[in-house]
Amino acid sequence: MTTPDSQAALALFSRGAVDLVEQKDLAARLEKARAERRPLRIKFGMDPSSPDLHVGHAVQLMKLRALQRAGHQIVLIVGDSTAMVGDPSGRNKLRPQLSRADVEANLVTYTAQAGKVLDMSRTEVHRNSEWFDAMRFEDVLRLAGKATVARMLERDTFEKRMAANEPIGVHEFLYPLMQGWDSVMIRADVELGGTDQLFNLLVGRDLQEKEGQAPQICMTLPLINGLDGRKMSKSYGNAIAFTDTAKDMFGKVMSLPDEVMGDWFRLLTELDPAEIAAVLSGHFREAKARLGEEIASFFHGREAGRAAREAFDRQFRDKELPSDIPSVAYPGSWPAEGLALAVLLREIGLCTSSSEARRLIEGGGVKLDGASVNDPNARIPRPTGELLLQAGKRKFARVRAG
Repeated sequence: MTTPDSQAALALFSRGAVDLVEQKDLAARLEKARAERRPLRIKFGMDPSSPDLHVGHAVQLMKLRALQRAGHQIVLIVGDSTAMVGDPSGRNKLRPQLSRADVEANLVTYTAQAGKVLDMSRTEVHRNSEWFDAMRFEDVLRLAGKATVARMLERDTFEKRMAANEPIGVHEFLYPLMQGWDSVMIRADVELGGTDQLFNLLVGRDLQEKEGQAPQICMTLPLINGLDGRKMSKSYGNAIAFTDTAKDMFGKVMSLPDEVMGDWFRLLTELDPAEIAAVLSGHFREAKARLGEEIASFFHGREAGRAAREAFDRQFRDKELPSDIPSVAYPGSWPAEGLALAVLLREIGLCTSSSEARRLIEGGGVKLDGASVNDPNARIPRPTGELLLQAGKRKFARVRAG
């Protein structure tokens, strides 16, 4: 029977997870670890396939940070050996193999970048070359013999590539086995990865059972798409890197499609769900600016995040605007269903009447935060900051809720 403490611990692991194989095993493992007064060993692997981590990695790292703060042991595997094979997960083409020199060059900043999220003084770090470099060829053959070709072809990545007549390297079959062997070597209780990693995580579970270990719990978290809508990847050039400046991070976030903001808020900020819902119920440009500020602040500090937002506004939103735009507070209460734009224009003096305001809106003469509004019945959600309103060519105001 689970205790309230173990139920809370299980809820922490489960929160945000897509796959949890098996949840009943995790509940039992948590009970056993609590009785033995030891933390769970939670594994996360990163291949140094390029010099920088990106915010797609931050989804997993932020989950790891929460588990680390709960007292569990994070084991970070830096895949200097697996990087030379290349993870085939989600790939529709053969990935170029990296040399040892390439990997070593990329390794220079990896743990320092992970330290932007994790407490590295409490994180156990291993290169998987610690065990793979010591293997003889017969050891490699013995490892390869622990899985069948049929099992490897179960993964949809290989199945799709075969159907498309795309080449599959024999070495690619070794990658899941190598990642799984990492779990054996560090005796992982839990392995965390993106949803594209489930096959690899399950291979680790199988290998541990074959080696007489308790099989790890496999936990996946959602992937976030990159700036172009594809999976975020350094090789696609659509990522926000940990090493990007606060200004660059903010600017890249502002280029995101509106529809992905909810996922980014939930997976890449520490705001509580109620606050996220409130932000997303407001003006989308304002919500995106808040998201950009939160992400830039997480990596560079609150002051840098705020400064990046102000610099972006000066460069883009306020481009060629008058320097003396008045800032006003709307004098009445802001309705929960949103305030009619025509009423707002009348009340702050940009139009003499609501009918004049509606005619101006219909004629394309009104802009909200630089974007034209053409619906005379438009309603504006209560803003969390200032809105920039333009009526005609010469009338401007920055408006906030009173």
